[in-house]
Amino acid sequence: MLQSEFISIFCERPSQFAWFLGAGTSRTAGLPTAGDVIWDLKRRYYRLEQDRDVSPQDMQNEAVRARIQAFLDSQGFPPLWADEEYTTYFEKIFGDDRERQRSYLKGLLSEDKVTLSVGNRVLGGLMSAGLTRAVFTTNFDSVVEKAVAEVGGASLQAYSLEGTGSALNAIQNEEFPFYCKLHGDFRFESLKNLSIDLATQNENLSRALLAAGSRFGLVVAGYSGRDASVMSLLSMALEAATPFPHGLYWTGLNGSSSHPAVESLLDKARAAGVKAEYVEIETFDALMSRIWRNIDGRPAAIDAKVRKARISSVNIPLPRAGEKKPILRLNALPVALPDRCLQLDLNEIMDWRSLRAVIADYRRDIVITKAESVCCWGEEANIRQAFGKRLKGVTETTVPPDFHSGENLHYKAFFEEAITLSLAVGKPLIPRVKPSAGFLIADAHAVDIGALASLQRVVGKVSGSIPGLFSPIDDDHPKAEPVSWAEALRLSLDAKDGRTWLLLEPDVWIWPPHARKVATEFLGQRKSKRFNGTHNQLLNAWTEIALGTTERNVTLEIRPFSSGTATENPTFRIGSRTAFAMRAAR
Repeated sequence: MLQSEFISIFCERPSQFAWFLGAGTSRTAGLPTAGDVIWDLKRRYYRLEQDRDVSPQDMQNEAVRARIQAFLDSQGFPPLWADEEYTTYFEKIFGDDRERQRSYLKGLLSEDKVTLSVGNRVLGGLMSAGLTRAVFTTNFDSVVEKAVAEVGGASLQAYSLEGTGSALNAIQNEEFPFYCKLHGDFRFESLKNLSIDLATQNENLSRALLAAGSRFGLVVAGYSGRDASVMSLLSMALEAATPFPHGLYWTGLNGSSSHPAVESLLDKARAAGVKAEYVEIETFDALMSRIWRNIDGRPAAIDAKVRKARISSVNIPLPRAGEKKPILRLNALPVALPDRCLQLDLNEIMDWRSLRAVIADYRRDIVITKAESVCCWGEEANIRQAFGKRLKGVTETTVPPDFHSGENLHYKAFFEEAITLSLAVGKPLIPRVKPSAGFLIADAHAVDIGALASLQRVVGKVSGSIPGLFSPIDDDHPKAEPVSWAEALRLSLDAKDGRTWLLLEPDVWIWPPHARKVATEFLGQRKSKRFNGTHNQLLNAWTEIALGTTERNVTLEIRPFSSGTATENPTFRIGSRTAFAMRAAR
């Protein structure tokens, strides 16, 4: 589901949704995630065993991490990013000493280290204004309590492993806002941190979550889904008479793949009649900012504390333009967008899943988007053939230029898909589109790959297989496949300084796509030496390949299809010179 569609649904009735928060939501407040904790534990163990001084700052160096990981691999520890890493290192360092665990976590998560981000403040504002009534988390920290205190000026009681008996009563008696820490609070003695602890959830806190699941929809943020006991509890909630009556929405970062357990949960929810969607977002802060902007009737006093910054007019004289080379080259090309498309009048209301199924055989011929109405590009004959009797009529309509506003976000992916198809025409490139961006992938099976010569000069081979690596098996992918790779270019739109820009980001594509999570080591090695000089050469090569020209500072016209009227086959005008910060003075 597009982020804009989710925001629209949520903002219509925010008080009907509970939130489930993972460590990713606290990272925006400056606190470590489970991954950060794992690397710190690895550092401590390596320092102890090898008698070497390794500081937390050293761990930002990829070479240091690689050396430590190689040592741990030689000692028989779990592979990098294995689910059991967290528990293994905690047990190795602290054993079952709860006090040492608590003391360690207190040092990492103490309130004096918390710096509330806009996402934290928005959540505090939603709770303080009564727009969010229930929040559950696996986090130990005090970020949410601090956010409510700072934004709403009130204290928030957190139900945790200490005194759990009243949690269910609080939900049933509507003692809102309700906040529950399923794994405990580092400030108290009880914590659920190791595998033996996490095998089951506290019964009283679990009942509170199950009760909330029968009353609210659920939004999951900053949580990977790796904790089997939590996923089992959410799955149990689906067995109620009315599970998640307002839907289940799992948010994840753009370009990242979801854990198989998440996909399994969403499939089970859909089978139970729940509207269940995976929503790609840029960041937790960006999501919450957009939600806050799209909620009507925000209390002024709370709004002032949520939105600390205010836009004001300034007049800063620009320095005199220089004539030397640009000080900083950017990875953005200027682009002018079309302003017309087709609007479809359908006989039935179709969700995104149904629309994708209808145009599955026309992905190179039809580009589509949906909000209150369905809009598309493509020849009318193809559209009528694809939709058949579902289609009553086709008319022309205007495409709003502001694709960043809350009500127009679905047009961003619409533009990006059409641009991706346009740039792939006549080139040894495979176009692929995700909700977050488009991708141009080097086609290893193309008859003529001469157009990729500039890329080959920079990186050598542009595609290949990863020896010995196979894709993971799950319910949707029951057969393991060999994993291969290809050089790729990520395309996305942004608007700055009153202009629209096409951002170019060299990347590496993994086939099959769901195997990307097991190819992290290969990707790290493949991209590890792409520093400024190499990245600049990559940008030059991809610009030349995508635009089909080596000329600089020219404007090119591209279209996604081979034929059609101006409304059916839109024109995009792209400049071939990348943006730059400013030129150096004379």
